[in-house]
Amino acid sequence: MKVSDILRSKGAGTLYTVVPDQPLAEALITMAEFDIGSLVVMEHGDLVGILTFREVIAAVVKGGGSVGASLVRSVMDDHPLTCTPEAEIDEVRRMMLGRHARYMPVMNSGTLLGVISFYDVAKAVVDSQDFENRMLKAYIRDWPVEDAAPAEQQPQR
Repeated sequence: MKVSDILRSKGAGTLYTVVPDQPLAEALITMAEFDIGSLVVMEHGDLVGILTFREVIAAVVKGGGSVGASLVRSVMDDHPLTCTPEAEIDEVRRMMLGRHARYMPVMNSGTLLGVISFYDVAKAVVDSQDFENRMLKAYIRDWPVEDAAPAEQQPQR
């Protein structure tokens, strides 16, 4: 399974982005209003960072409970993990676990295609396993009776 499969299953959603010099308070309003855990930080059409609730919490603690006049640039992760649509889910899962990343921008030749979350990856894995499990059960149910056991061991009907 590839990242493109996750993007396809999520559908064509809106991508929320901010610029690095945007006030952090405005970015937080966007995150709260749309119930999203991350904002991709773009500057002149290029990915320059990601803002997640992890960075926000650290900024609030550092500011004594307030973000004050902080800019997104001052708290964003300026080296976010990224992947391509052709990346395998197992590889992405390892990358996210290794960096404790909950969100990953999906890039294709410098173009932002979407953001996948650890939830999206976990859901894709579970859905895939559920499908495989159903197929195996259907295969076993349809197993020809005469191949299952010798005739003398088959139950009487």
